[in-house]
Amino acid sequence: MKLLLRIAVCFSMASLSLLRAAETPKRPINVLFIITDQQRWDTLGSMGNKVIKTPNLDRLAAEGARFTRMYSSCPVCVPARTVILTGRSCSSNHLLTNQEIDRADLPTFETFDQVLIKQGYRGEYYGKWHSPYKYALDYANGVRWTNGKKPPGSRAELNEAQAFLKYLDEHVPQRPLEPGEQLANMYNRPYRPDPLDGSYGLPPEKVQQLLRNREAGNAAQVGQGFSYGCLDVPPEHTMTAWTVKDGLKALDRLKDGPFTLTVSIGPPHPPMVLPKPYYGMYPAAEMPVPASIEDTRAGSPYFRSLMPPAYRDKDKVRQMISDYYGLITLNDDWIGKLLARLDELHLSDHTLVIFTADHGEMLGDHGMYSKFVFYEGSAHIPLLVRLPGVIPPGTVVNAPVAQIDLFSTILDYCGVAGRASEGATLRPLIEGQDDGAKRLAVSEWNGTAVPGYMVCDGRWKLMFGRGLTARARDGLFDLQSDPNEVKNLLATEADRAANKEVATRLKQSLVDWLERVKSPYVEEVRARPLGGQG
Repeated sequence: MKLLLRIAVCFSMASLSLLRAAETPKRPINVLFIITDQQRWDTLGSMGNKVIKTPNLDRLAAEGARFTRMYSSCPVCVPARTVILTGRSCSSNHLLTNQEIDRADLPTFETFDQVLIKQGYRGEYYGKWHSPYKYALDYANGVRWTNGKKPPGSRAELNEAQAFLKYLDEHVPQRPLEPGEQLANMYNRPYRPDPLDGSYGLPPEKVQQLLRNREAGNAAQVGQGFSYGCLDVPPEHTMTAWTVKDGLKALDRLKDGPFTLTVSIGPPHPPMVLPKPYYGMYPAAEMPVPASIEDTRAGSPYFRSLMPPAYRDKDKVRQMISDYYGLITLNDDWIGKLLARLDELHLSDHTLVIFTADHGEMLGDHGMYSKFVFYEGSAHIPLLVRLPGVIPPGTVVNAPVAQIDLFSTILDYCGVAGRASEGATLRPLIEGQDDGAKRLAVSEWNGTAVPGYMVCDGRWKLMFGRGLTARARDGLFDLQSDPNEVKNLLATEADRAANKEVATRLKQSLVDWLERVKSPYVEEVRARPLGGQG
């Protein structure tokens, strides 16, 4: 009898708990979106890198979902970042270059942040803004524009570069250059260049003359894109630290939610200048040289791409990798502070945290640097997603996905349905309801001398020209047997015959995708024969 009574009591208490749970309104899901610039996919310990130290991002991966085949929708800043915001293709956004950012005739779509703000979220954005500024107007803070004149409607007093220099003037006094030093781009503070740096060994006045020549349109390998070395600025006053400090203050303000907060970190995008102890943290002599550094690219879609010979110099590339890894570990330390603040404010259990990048960095692969290409180093990027209690810890998704899918994914987890997008939510992949067999990642590029499209099914990657008359050489790579993308399986007539079935299937998948996004190039791509012109 006593046993039956205890069971009845327990059953009543459980029923009451369920009733209370049903009556308790579900807490809105906050969003913390962390994005770095120019970070390739394989620069996380959780992605198998045995050299780099990224304990905070590895923790994020362990506590959520890690995507092993995430691709940039366009391997350059403005188009990629705009795809993330709108969930629309580069063709639909009419953006395929950075230079088009200020075009007055660009179409307008709702961003995921604008959708959430209309749902009652408070939205703030800090760090690098590199999309059409009309998409920045609804945030509660005045978003600093990237460069140029002040955009209409902006509530920010200064652009990003001006505001950072003002901050540095308040915290890091300027000093005269010492022998062998140069002024660091974006910092206007001394740094000691590495031998790879375009200004290495030059008098500062000569460097300034070369920079003026660059502004006049003359080529010179100096300035932001060619800067590598040891920066004389304390770590707590780097651009990464400055950006994340804004994010930390925002979390304190937004803690009562719901909120959508973006923290957009500039590095490891050049200038690759960094302070000690991050500079030298990874001894250059111990850095692994890219397996494809000596690839001549004779059969490659990028056989026309001219690169400075320094990016085939193994010692110089080792130093570049050392600097790049140091910047990423500096980022990781500050991202750890963001995650810690979420914990301190008891926000972690109902905040969707996303970490990704806009595109990658070639880092000496194929003797190349920077981005702009569909090779793995440039197009393949990290993606980590965490939402405790909803996303199972340690989830790994191997299906190919792209930035165009983030819009729908974020709104899905926030409970906002029915918003138009050209991507697809990643939630079924995370929850195991979609095996990814029909998923594809597509990336776009502007131009006809190199491939205008990439389509990847996870194993096979097709790089394809924009149309019938495009001069591009097409490429097909088997990422399973050739992860370094050295052997183009469409380079010769024999190759094309042997791989026709796979290439035809991928081309049809690309045509289907172009039809779905209403691309103006769909018929030209359909008419283009496999193998291209070269």
